[in-house]
Amino acid sequence: MKSRTTIIDLQKRKRQAKKIVMVTAYDATFARIVEEAGIDVMLVGDSLGVVVQGKDDTLSVTMEEMLYHVRMVTSAVRKSLVIADMPFLSYQGTIEDAVYNAGRFLQVGAAAVKLEGSHVVLDRIGAMTEFGIPVMAHLGMTPQSVHQLGGYRVQAKSRSDVDRLIEDAKAVEAAGAFAVVLEAVGADAAKEVTEAVSIPTIGIGAGVACDGQVLVLYDLLGLFDAFVPKFVKQYAHLKTDAVKALREFKQEVEGETFPSSRETYD
Repeated sequence: MKSRTTIIDLQKRKRQAKKIVMVTAYDATFARIVEEAGIDVMLVGDSLGVVVQGKDDTLSVTMEEMLYHVRMVTSAVRKSLVIADMPFLSYQGTIEDAVYNAGRFLQVGAAAVKLEGSHVVLDRIGAMTEFGIPVMAHLGMTPQSVHQLGGYRVQAKSRSDVDRLIEDAKAVEAAGAFAVVLEAVGADAAKEVTEAVSIPTIGIGAGVACDGQVLVLYDLLGLFDAFVPKFVKQYAHLKTDAVKALREFKQEVEGETFPSSRETYD
């Protein structure tokens, strides 16, 4: 039986040049499916604000909502590493509040937390890791800063921006982060970052050179199609299948062919 994945396993993967696979999960049913598929890491992402709650961005997602979803996922997971996204305003206040909120995620079963930003969060990363809370950093396109960045745009296009991204990645590593997500950055820039740090890089729209890849589960399965970013590959089209099944159910109920004798108790 495969043992539970740990952050040490992920760091070994980088040294062994073995890719890391991560997807988001938001509830127990999908968590079981994801784990059965052998996925290394599940991120309970604040992306649930968009794909589950129907919001335009992630900014309104609260700590209590994130804790609720982390509880559901961790109740079903036995092998995968579960990482909890720290929502907007859960770590931007005092360092004490940031550590406390991160610790709450570990209390409900997460093995690590993820937060966005570079130099402004270094003291948070350092404090969390000092208290035994593993931290994954997130650089490049950071959705919680969508308004400051002027929308969802590719980051680190110029040479100076690439150099700054490398500097930021080295800084979060030095602060104690065990891995870093690179979102919506050019493939060459992501390759340079990956080679510049000793911690794993997990790409989302950042090219194949990253040490691993992550996608939003609802994007990957074709459940969410309000917008499909360039970096998304839909490996299934479950929304189409679901609509077809529901229409068939509706038709059979209206035509009185469901329930049949097979679905009826004597």
